[in-house]
Amino acid sequence: MNFIHKLKLIIRDKNLRNRILFVLGALVVFRLLASIPIPGVDVQRLNDFFSNNQFLGLLNIFSGGGLSNLSIVMLGVSPYITASIIMQLSTMMFPKLKQMYHEEGEAGKKKFSQYSRLLMVPLAFVQGFGFLRLLQSQGVVGNMGGFEMFTNIAVIMAGSVFLVWIGELISEYGIGNGVSLLIFAGIVASLPTAISQLYIGFEITQIPLLVGFLAVAVFIVLGIVIVTEAERPIPINYAKRVRGSKVYGGISTYLPLRVNQAGVIPIIFAMSILLFPQMILNFLVNTSSEMLKTFSNFVLGILENGWFYAILYFILVFLFTYFYTAVTFDPEAISTNLKKSGAFIPGIRPGQSTSEYLGKVLTRITLVGALFLGVIAVLPLIMQAVTGMTSLAIGGTALLIVVSVVLDLIKKIDAQISMREY
Repeated sequence: MNFIHKLKLIIRDKNLRNRILFVLGALVVFRLLASIPIPGVDVQRLNDFFSNNQFLGLLNIFSGGGLSNLSIVMLGVSPYITASIIMQLSTMMFPKLKQMYHEEGEAGKKKFSQYSRLLMVPLAFVQGFGFLRLLQSQGVVGNMGGFEMFTNIAVIMAGSVFLVWIGELISEYGIGNGVSLLIFAGIVASLPTAISQLYIGFEITQIPLLVGFLAVAVFIVLGIVIVTEAERPIPINYAKRVRGSKVYGGISTYLPLRVNQAGVIPIIFAMSILLFPQMILNFLVNTSSEMLKTFSNFVLGILENGWFYAILYFILVFLFTYFYTAVTFDPEAISTNLKKSGAFIPGIRPGQSTSEYLGKVLTRITLVGALFLGVIAVLPLIMQAVTGMTSLAIGGTALLIVVSVVLDLIKKIDAQISMREY
């Protein structure tokens, strides 16, 4: 089915057209909210502060660009993402949560999501207070009284909760994952600014560099598409069962194991581990204790070494990919479910042997996904070292999110079109 035919079907089908218009309307509301700043912001100091802080740059991606101008939705959906990660990690420590998430089906996952939303509220309060105090210490925001601070934190918390609500409305009444689309909209909204900065500092002698950059960008996008879509199919057979005069089962299918099972989460983990301590050390540099000052300056000096930082970042992303895959994919639970439904992998005994086989296959394919995510994470650092220009640095995390969201959106639109055609 060609693009023009699909477009005609979308225009003609009232329900599908309304879903897409709802998504566009929700994104417009989000961008309007992201342009309303909290009072007392020094714009120039804010821009300088963000350009020198990679951790806040990453959080700005997940806030949909709202953090970079201290809007009323400055936290974006990052408290919800943090709450979701904490809840998923908690499944390793609390068997009841693990049972709820993996074994209770759709009802269990809805309850699990509700707990994530409740956890989001105190996290939004802590993050909002922490950011405002940090920005006050840097002179970006003026001094606030107790009431003014409380009011701003309440507005920021409400903005974050409101955005998650919009995201869930998009998921229910629109097309695609609402939270992912909000992040996508924030990344895309920052493109005109990045292009204008490149145009202002561009010279004729840089044309070969720009052409090479575009070629590398296309190659990287192609690689992201291939690895994101790649999966290892595990053949599954269902045993035949005779009930009366009828025979049930006997069909063959497959279990898809994704190469990039962890998505973008390991990059977030690694960035937090690397850069959150830097924020604390920057606070300690201004203390009166000479010992703390010396220690902070020494550690910051090590972390500011480009090669050390890139290698450590790559290793952390690699390790967290295996860790997060182990948290979200449970071979033992899959093996138990297959056994209960009368399914088996040809040549493998049901039960423990199936669990070990799935774990072995997952370990091998995760190696490819971990190496891929590690390269994507350090990609901006590599591009800056090669070109010497920060404006030509391809944001690996942002690029991965954009490509993943676009692929997911195309699949869901195709599914809606196919459903309506048949």
